[in-house]
Amino acid sequence: MDTTAKLPIGMESFEDIRRNGFYYVDKTALIKDLLEGWGSINLFTRPRRFGKSLNMDMLKYFFGYGCDPRLFDGLAISAEPQLCEEHMGKYPVIAVTLKDVSGTDYKTALGMLRSIIGREAMRFQFLLDSDVLTAREKASYEKLVTIDPSDRQWFSMPQEVLVSSLLTLCELLHKHYGQKAILLIDEYDVPLDKAQHFGYHEEMVSLIRNLFSQALQSNHSLAFAVLTGCLRVSKESIFTGLNNMNVFSITDAQSDERFGFTDREVRDITRYFGCTDRFDLIKEWYDGYRFGNADVYCPWDVINYIYLLRSEPDALPKPFWINTSGNEIIRDFVQMAKAGTRKELERLIDGEAIPKKIDQELTYRDLYTSIDNLWSILFTTGYLTQRGSEDGETYDLAIPNLEIRKIFIDQILEWFQREARRDTQMLDAFCAAFANGDAGAVESYFNAYLSRTISIRDTSVRKNKKENFYHGLLLGLLSHQEDWYIRSNAESGVGYSDILVEIEEKGIGIVIEVKYPDSNRRSSCGVLEKGCEEALQQIEKKGYGEKLRQDGLETILRYGIACNGKKCKVMIKS
Repeated sequence: MDTTAKLPIGMESFEDIRRNGFYYVDKTALIKDLLEGWGSINLFTRPRRFGKSLNMDMLKYFFGYGCDPRLFDGLAISAEPQLCEEHMGKYPVIAVTLKDVSGTDYKTALGMLRSIIGREAMRFQFLLDSDVLTAREKASYEKLVTIDPSDRQWFSMPQEVLVSSLLTLCELLHKHYGQKAILLIDEYDVPLDKAQHFGYHEEMVSLIRNLFSQALQSNHSLAFAVLTGCLRVSKESIFTGLNNMNVFSITDAQSDERFGFTDREVRDITRYFGCTDRFDLIKEWYDGYRFGNADVYCPWDVINYIYLLRSEPDALPKPFWINTSGNEIIRDFVQMAKAGTRKELERLIDGEAIPKKIDQELTYRDLYTSIDNLWSILFTTGYLTQRGSEDGETYDLAIPNLEIRKIFIDQILEWFQREARRDTQMLDAFCAAFANGDAGAVESYFNAYLSRTISIRDTSVRKNKKENFYHGLLLGLLSHQEDWYIRSNAESGVGYSDILVEIEEKGIGIVIEVKYPDSNRRSSCGVLEKGCEEALQQIEKKGYGEKLRQDGLETILRYGIACNGKKCKVMIKS
């Protein structure tokens, strides 16, 4: 595997990547898009971990005074000499990221915002020695960078100074250089998300609205601004009066390939690092997003998986993107889902697309007021993608790839197990039926549980993924018995059994093998019986009960369970 270049895991510094020999997927065509489109205010909305912060840092280095042209040698923008001549290194650039404004209360979040803007203002301390700024203007700058003497990690600017801080910086830099400033605001909506989560939404909306209004509306010292975020928050919320804003959402074709990796870019990176044999697997797990007219991969996943392959060449894909967030939105969605929505979840997990009207201008306050709003948020935040639209409002939504499918299933299993645990009497009877060798009762109870959750149907989803789903359901139900020793995919005999249970006080061991028969004839009892027989034969052939015998259990109960949709069949051999 080629190790000439390093993989930029978690790196958001364009300069560090370019100077220190890291692999860079060229997104500098975004510069040309902005210059040729020339909008006063440009908002790009993309899911998290799709390269927003790195792109913003790239813009900062291209436009900012002191730009080193060598950073852009060989990149797409270097093929545009006139644009480079006119704009490279020709602007004062103010760049802030709001992704760390995550306080659990308004006071803490306010301090974080002061600190972020104060630190950015510290980059321009030369303003205090400027020959063109007045004493009063220098004093206004000093208010931005004054440290709180009682807590030196915070800046002490009053709130009225904070809301005008970005405007003040633009005006001072404009006067000092005689050139209007560029303003870059990364992850602009994170403070609103956190405020909604922790209960100070109205205060934060008012603060951000006032900050943006002064910085972006009628700011005569602004050349242009670029903002990024996950959501296109409604104008009524924080963008009141900003009629000159260009919004490039995940449904817009312009700049659709500038965030995320394209198929060609992923082929190039796998070829460079010598793992082209894993391309199809990467595509299955991390591709599937549709931005505008472009099909894109999640770059965070691709880079992390290739990094893993360099040390473990046989490693299977992992859900890297999922693991960077708590994924509360999926949990909330599953909990709010009624019977009709759960049917739609079944279709999504089975690889189908469902039509939904999408509202891309919501407030964070309104996200959870209805299940319809949650569909829109699942779409804009990357948990669902679109497979087409006839009217530009209603989109055919689908789960993009195996990684996202996994989180839907995991959250559904978690919800189902939580709901099932409420009925302890039924759970006790279900587990007792297993211990008593009552296959008929096990079948009856499990069918009842299946009727209450979603099913994995016989569609494009791989057979082992279907079996894993029912395996997970069973495992969660049986774990109700705290005195039972339960192992999943345990080594026994000459293979790995699905579930092994030891009931030590009764001297009973249970082996469970789950099958999903290959058939669309969901109601066919014969097909399910055949699946049970296959499961029992596998238990016998591979000696799955051997581990239980070694542990001293006298009675071994072998269960073959076949599932298809919301139907199951259970057979036993003792």
